[in-house]
Amino acid sequence: MTAKRVPIVVAAAAALVVTATTASTATPARAAACGAGYVGLTFDDGPSGTTTRLLGALRQNGLRATMFNQGRNAAADPALVRAQVSAGMWVANHSYTHPHLTRLSQAQIDSEISRTQQAIASAGGGTPKLFRPPYGETNATVKSVASRYGLTEIIWNVDSQDWNGASTDAIVQSAARLTNGQIILMHDWPANTLAAIPRIAQGLASRGLCAGAISPQTGRAVAPS
Repeated sequence: MTAKRVPIVVAAAAALVVTATTASTATPARAAACGAGYVGLTFDDGPSGTTTRLLGALRQNGLRATMFNQGRNAAADPALVRAQVSAGMWVANHSYTHPHLTRLSQAQIDSEISRTQQAIASAGGGTPKLFRPPYGETNATVKSVASRYGLTEIIWNVDSQDWNGASTDAIVQSAARLTNGQIILMHDWPANTLAAIPRIAQGLASRGLCAGAISPQTGRAVAPS
């Protein structure tokens, strides 16, 4: 009886050693994966009919992103805003109707920004801390109004050109130019952007970069808190 138990005990002990070794190396391995830093993936103009598929692709590939939502879209489909949050994304302000803000009066700019803050909050997206002006167009008045609502203006370092019909290959190549702290502009709706997600994830991982949050303090991509 005793002789028969020995191999079982030895095998169990060996298994414990393997398990302990695996557990002890898992955390450093994950930390090392982001050794080159963090980048900000951003998607403008949602939520929309393609948001659910976009969120699925991001989650399947272990990516988080900042969703710059239009207020009118958030108000029209609050469930999608909640889905963005549930998927681990950050929700931000992209104006209410996507106008050329620099052509508007201060009161009109205020309305665009304030209504979007309210629409996103009412939909369950929290109170945004980041703001991206449509078309990246800004001036002192736009910056002043955004600041009044506690918003940090975020433009981008790399434009994927997905809004301009860029191919999936071109979008992937744009993401390959990102370096630590930088932000890429993409959009919620293009099919080519959705198709690019797995390859963007692979490319970042191969370069030791991770998808991070955008800091309201610095406007740069950082490790999620």
